Parts: sequence; C-alpha cells; structure tokens
Amino acid sequence: MAFMRLTPVSRFFLCSIFPAAAFVIVAGLCLPMVGFAQEPFPGEPAQPPSQPLPPPVVPSAPAARMLTDRDYQDPIIRVNTTEVMVPTLVAKKHSGEVIYGLQATDFAIFDNGVRQKVHLEEDMDTQPVSLVICVERGRDASLEFDKFARLGPLLDYFLGSEKSSAALVTFDSKPSLASDFSEDSTGVRRRLLSLPQGDGGAAILDAVGYSLNILARQPDNRRRVILLISETRDHGSRHITIPEVVQRVGETNTLVLSLGFSPVNSHLREWGKGNPHGSLLEPFLMAYNAMKKNAPRALAEMSGGEYAFFNKDKAFEKAVHDEASHAGNRYVLSFHPTDLTPGIHVLEVQLTADYGARVVARNNYWAVTGNPEQGSAAPSSAP
Repeated sequence: MAFMRLTPVSRFFLCSIFPAAAFVIVAGLCLPMVGFAQEPFPGEPAQPPSQPLPPPVVPSAPAARMLTDRDYQDPIIRVNTTEVMVPTLVAKKHSGEVIYGLQATDFAIFDNGVRQKVHLEEDMDTQPVSLVICVERGRDASLEFDKFARLGPLLDYFLGSEKSSAALVTFDSKPSLASDFSEDSTGVRRRLLSLPQGDGGAAILDAVGYSLNILARQPDNRRRVILLISETRDHGSRHITIPEVVQRVGETNTLVLSLGFSPVNSHLREWGKGNPHGSLLEPFLMAYNAMKKNAPRALAEMSGGEYAFFNKDKAFEKAVHDEASHAGNRYVLSFHPTDLTPGIHVLEVQLTADYGARVVARNNYWAVTGNPEQGSAAPSSAP
C-alpha cells in the first residue's frame, strides 16, 4: 500500500496532525451554527447559556404598577414577512437638514441584492408613538446621571402626538421597569431626576430584549421606538444572546435610537475580531461581531436608527434633539419580498438621483416562517 511506503515521519503526520487539523476545521465551521456563545470580557467569567428573560425588578413606588405573568411571556412577532417596512431618513450630507417631498420612484430597495418594488406610506407621521427610554444605571453610568436628568424636558420631541406614550426601563445587571407606558410623561421625568446607582453590570442586550417585549404588546397602530442610552459594550447579559437580539430586531418594526458614552475604565481590548476567512453566514456574523464591539451602534444601524456619542452636556442635548427630530421625519417605505427564504436578509436603500444626501435605513430584516393564524407572523402597519 502507498501508506506503508511513506517514511515514518510522514505516517506520523497523517495519523496524528492531519486528523487534529481536520477536527479544528470542522469545529470552526460548526461553532457559529450552535449558539454563538458570547465571549467573556477580559477578567470576567464565561457567560452561561442563554436563559429566559426573568421578571424585571419593579421599584417600589406608587407610580410603578406591578407586572403580571403576561408581561413576561414571549411577545407575538409583529412583522409580516410578506410586507417589510423600511423607515428611511434622507438628509443633506453637510447640514443634516431633512429632505422632504420625495416619491416612491426616488428610492430603490435591494433585498439580498435583488431590487424590489417600493411602496411609500403617506400617513405614517400621524401615528402615535410608543417610546421606551432604556437607560443604563450600572457600572460608571452614575457619572452621567446629571445629563440623563436633562432628558425629561426633551421627551416631547419624541412623542409629538397626543396619543403617544412613554415608558422608562433602567438596567444594571438586570432590567427594571421604572415607569410603565403612559401618555403623561411626568412619571418618566421624575424617575430620570432620581436614578438609583446600580451594580457593576451593564446588561444591554437583556434590557433591549425586555424593551422589545413590552413594546410588542402595544397597539398595532403605533410606531415603536427604543431610545437606548448606555456605554458601548455589554457587561453581564445572561438571558438573551446576540443572535437572538439580531433576530428580534430584524423581525420587528422597532426603531432603535442610541446614545453612547464611554466608561471611565475604557481600556478593554477589542474582543470581537470577526471571522477573517468569511462564512456562509457572513451577514449574520457581521451583525454578531458589530454587536460585540459596540452594541448601541449596531442596534441602531440594524433598525434604521441613528447612533451618537456624547461626553458633554451640550453634546447630549443636541444628540437627543437631532435624533428626536429625525425619528419623526422618516419616509416609511415598504415592499413585498420576492424571496421569502427564512432567516436574515440584507437590505440596501438607495436614491435614484443624486440629491447630495445621506440615507439612513435598516440594513437587514429577519424573514420568519409559520402559520400567521397561529400568531407567528401577525401583520402590523407600524414601522
């Protein structure tokens, strides 16, 4: 046999090293498919497997209602895969001024590279808003509390309509419902003035997952918005994984607006380098790695929202004002996908003419399967 004619060194290589290398290659291909377990931060223990979101803590105060079991159940998916909503901001590159008056023919939408027929909603600006302000209070966030307190008077920029409502979720190592949805924002404003300092966690993903849960139970005729204010990296999420967040944001019509700040100890190394060799799951892996590096930015970009970094009072107020203004001045585009393959779809929105503008729109959506009559793909008109 040819094998027996090999030298002892060659036989050793084939019998020992080659199987080990093959194992590494196979393991490398399989690992992305079996859970995308979140890597620990430097100096932190490895995260345990994902668990169901626990009941969030509700501060004991007359303004906070006690949550029921219904609040902790998985929400109904409110996106209809046969119609994908794409809220789109068009603003001048240099001034940031919103460009109005565009028609459906001014836009081109590509789903996985294939151009789609665009429909433009005409009356979306009149829809009431359900807004969740999701604010970090763990780790070094207390150093920013004076800035957060300035958010209260700015809420009207987001709400606009008389029927709009706001809720406040705060989080450290776990989310807490500080103020439930109300058309009167007094409770939210009061809570923002006296945020309690949290523990050493910053469970951004858990907090966003919970915010999506409570938004999913809002009326279907509302625009759903999350205003996330946090540092850039997740510390301690245990109940929802990055892939689950990618899917939840991608399969719901929720706009995520993010404001980021830097923790005092910002010496953490880049711990999400991505896959340099590419993958069949490249769009998913790109979203996954972006979420590890800067969760607020990735969430905003996925949903078509905006991300701003602040470190001064004036910068914070300007960022809030700009994001609120842009949130209510988006073109709401939609299309019926020509390809209903389940999973993540990459979106690209372009203008058909050169307006000297930048376009901000969601960069993916998640196609779902199931019988709509069973509630797995309930349609919604909200962006």
